[in-house]
Amino acid sequence: MATTGAPLLQVRKLCKHYPGVRALDQVDFDLRQGEVHVLFGENGAGKSTLISLLAGASQPSSGVIEFEGRPVELGSVREARALGISAVFQEFSLVPTLSVAENLLLGDEPRRHGLLRRGEIASKARELLRQLDFQLDVTRSVGSLSRAEQQMVEIAKSQRSRLAVLILDEPTASLTEQETVQLFAMVDRLRSKGVGIVYISHRMQEIRRIADRITVLRDGGHIATIDAAGTDDDRLVEMMTGRSIAQIYPTIAARPGETLLELHGVGTRSSVRDVTLQVRRGEVLGLASLAGHGKSELMRAVFGIEPVTDGKIVFKGEDVTRSKPGELLARGMFYLPPDRKNEGLMLGFNCARNITLTMLQRGLRGRGGLIQPGRVRALANSVAARVELAPRNLGRAAGLLSGGNQQKVLFGKGLAIEADLYIFDEPTVGVDVGTRSALYQLIKQLTEANAAVVIISSDLPEILNLAHRACVLRNGRMVGELCGAGLTESAVLGLFFDRPAKPLREAA
Repeated sequence: MATTGAPLLQVRKLCKHYPGVRALDQVDFDLRQGEVHVLFGENGAGKSTLISLLAGASQPSSGVIEFEGRPVELGSVREARALGISAVFQEFSLVPTLSVAENLLLGDEPRRHGLLRRGEIASKARELLRQLDFQLDVTRSVGSLSRAEQQMVEIAKSQRSRLAVLILDEPTASLTEQETVQLFAMVDRLRSKGVGIVYISHRMQEIRRIADRITVLRDGGHIATIDAAGTDDDRLVEMMTGRSIAQIYPTIAARPGETLLELHGVGTRSSVRDVTLQVRRGEVLGLASLAGHGKSELMRAVFGIEPVTDGKIVFKGEDVTRSKPGELLARGMFYLPPDRKNEGLMLGFNCARNITLTMLQRGLRGRGGLIQPGRVRALANSVAARVELAPRNLGRAAGLLSGGNQQKVLFGKGLAIEADLYIFDEPTVGVDVGTRSALYQLIKQLTEANAAVVIISSDLPEILNLAHRACVLRNGRMVGELCGAGLTESAVLGLFFDRPAKPLREAA
């Protein structure tokens, strides 16, 4: 629980201006010892700008930052860390060719006579990871780790020296359930030691779990700072977006038609075993499981990304069991991956090029096979309007956009080809509630236009509010199908953990 008294960290009238953009405008914020203070707001609200100033990654245009009661100028990340302020950003600052141990001690390596003491480096790294209960091999290169494992390295790095303030930017976006439990346990330990934690998250359940106070930002301005315990979800969403939470999830009409996709005893090399299911036009099928139990792996195999070892996949009446992604795309199947930066987008290309990339072989080339710029622009403009992407962003590199706008571009790639089957793997990861609402409306439009939609999600409310049917996997096998009044949180959790459904209060 947060302590009272003078703030550990405080900003007053903080502003940050870029050419033509006021990213932060007269923002006040304070952090107490031993509290978790959540920053809440839509993409572009100013959250990332604020934490970059607090971490020394950029400097304010005006305003005051005070640390432990005195004004400070944080000219660099190194200066901030020297004071005890460390940040773990969504964009990792790791060296992929170095080992876990070398990354953890980078810049502070123990030496003797100018030579690195590698045994001591490995020993200190193991101790850091042991304290956090992170199970990582310190000799592995960081480039060989999963994104979740890299996140764990980043978190461990932040605690190698004095720590007074820890800033976490969407830290669970890449973590499994078990890793998230470990992260929260770490947060609780740090809080008990008086560390102040600034935490950015869009996930209501996380906020309910760890927040002491919440500061809501909108359009670069401070809307309110409130106690987490006395605020419900409806009020938070209304402060952030001006809309009620009831408006976030649309009602999607169910008009199940012909079967488009059939899986018969499908198994994969990784984790999927003997899965049989059907997906029909005019409906949303949800796939739910704990992380690592097969929901993503199953549909990656359907789209030809992972090899199928057993069974058969039929799409629109044809056997496509070992087809390649390009072939399936041409047949009318679209897969939206969970990692937009590494799998979904060409970050150096502008948004118009990204949106139309899937169509370059299917109608945007003229005589002699040359790309027709006019048709590219017309299609990109049309899709941008549908996904509520501002026209000015079409000419910008995708890597320069916020996470929410990047996700809109990714959706736009699917809309451009007018697919028959859309597979959305974690479709709203790392985006705010307002962007979620816009993307859910797109899912509604696609379904009611007679497409088939599969949603793979670790966000259970997404499955409960959007899916007409839900298939639950455990240990790679399908253990149940739920629909209608039977599709409840307690029923899904019961299948997750192989136990009878219990009331939500007990199951959570």
